[in-house]
Amino acid sequence: MKNILFSLLIVLTFSVSNTFAQSDMKLGLLKYNGGGDWYSNPTALPNLAKFCNTYLKTKLNPSYETVEVGSADIFELPFLYMTGHGNVVFSDQEAKNLRQYLLGGGFLHIDDNYGMDPFVRSAMKKVFPELEFIELPPNHPVYNTHFEFPNGIPKIHKHDNKPAEGLALIWEDKLICFYSYESDLGNGWENQEVHNDPPEVRTQALKMGANLVKYAFER
Repeated sequence: MKNILFSLLIVLTFSVSNTFAQSDMKLGLLKYNGGGDWYSNPTALPNLAKFCNTYLKTKLNPSYETVEVGSADIFELPFLYMTGHGNVVFSDQEAKNLRQYLLGGGFLHIDDNYGMDPFVRSAMKKVFPELEFIELPPNHPVYNTHFEFPNGIPKIHKHDNKPAEGLALIWEDKLICFYSYESDLGNGWENQEVHNDPPEVRTQALKMGANLVKYAFER
C-alpha cells in the first residue's frame, strides 16, 4: 500500500511541478546521515533560484526546502541538491525511498564540495546497484538546454586540480542523477564574499545550475 501511495504521489506531484513557470516551487536540499556536512553552501540555492527567476523566467521561491533522504517530503520537490565534504550513509529504507523518487520523475544533483566522492559512489550504489556513473559528453542536452557549454561542465574551484567532470546515472535513456565532480558548482552559487570568486566564474556556475534546473523541470 505504501508503494502504491508513493507512486500516486509521484504522478500527482510531477504532473503539477513540471509546469516550469509554476509559482512558489522550491528547490530541495537533501539532508543525509553519516557525518558529512550536508548543510554546506547555505546561500547557494537561494542565489540559484533568483538567477533562474531572472534568466529563465521561473517563479521559484528562494527559500529552499530541507528534506531527509527517507522522508516522503522529497516527493513534493522535482529538484534535489546534495552537497558536502565528508561521509554519506543511506539506510536500506532511505536508499529505497530515493530510488522510488528518482524512478518516479525526480531529479538529484550531487555536487562534490570536496572530499565526498568515495562516499557518494558507495551510497548511490546502494540506491542503484545496477548502474554506474558515466561521464556525459559535451553535446548532451544538459549542457545546452538554455545556456551553451560546448566544453561540458565548467571548472569553478581548484580542489585537486583535476578536470571537472559531469557524471550521470542513466535509467532507460533518462538522466536521473547529475554528479558534478571536481567542479564545485555550489561554491560558485554562493554569495560573492564567501569564496571571492570572480564574477565571470560565478556566472558560469549559475548558468550551469540553471541548465540543470531547466533540464530537471522540462525533460
